[in-house]
Amino acid sequence: MNLHRSFSMSALGTPLPRAFFNRDSRVVGRELLGKLLIRREGRKKLVGRIVEVEAYLGKADPAAHSFGGPTPRNLVMFGPPGFAYVYFIYGNHYCLNVSCQPEGNAAAVLFRALEPLAGIKEMARARGVTVKNPRDLRRLTSGPGRMAEAFDVTRERDNGKDLTSSRSDLWLADDGFVPGQIAATKRIGITKAADREWRYVIPGNPFVSGPKKIR
Repeated sequence: MNLHRSFSMSALGTPLPRAFFNRDSRVVGRELLGKLLIRREGRKKLVGRIVEVEAYLGKADPAAHSFGGPTPRNLVMFGPPGFAYVYFIYGNHYCLNVSCQPEGNAAAVLFRALEPLAGIKEMARARGVTVKNPRDLRRLTSGPGRMAEAFDVTRERDNGKDLTSSRSDLWLADDGFVPGQIAATKRIGITKAADREWRYVIPGNPFVSGPKKIR
């Protein structure tokens, strides 16, 4: 049950290099659309295509966790690019980010939604939902909390993990898929710098979360 017939488990592509993330998080966010998030669970792999992200710019962005400087919680953001920054929010779910820009600049991209491609049963089990038809797939990975739970992302397990290495059990890869279109909108669920259009989506993809009207 996947919408991209070109996807193949035998061709997961190559891990994204660290240099990919050593750039402005807005550029990284746009170019992450269509890439793959891969989780190794034993002998199986969970795979999702990235369809929605948000960029955060650190000192230039009041909405970024790093805006006020380094803390034990956000320290990964101040480190090298390409590492997982995981935080717990609203007392009930985790959010997965990847650090961007040169070390010390503390920018990141938040993953908001994936299109599930492989490991559907494992994702459904982790989410505690039943998948009976393609429409149920949206309940797995549409939204940052849902996708983190589907991929069993936690701060204890994944914070600080290198997302550029396939030797990790969580990494990002490029299988050559290129979105036909990319749209930018205002970020969701924030009050500071809420007018900045740093949320990037693949318009028309049914797994995009939040408002569906995208210009």
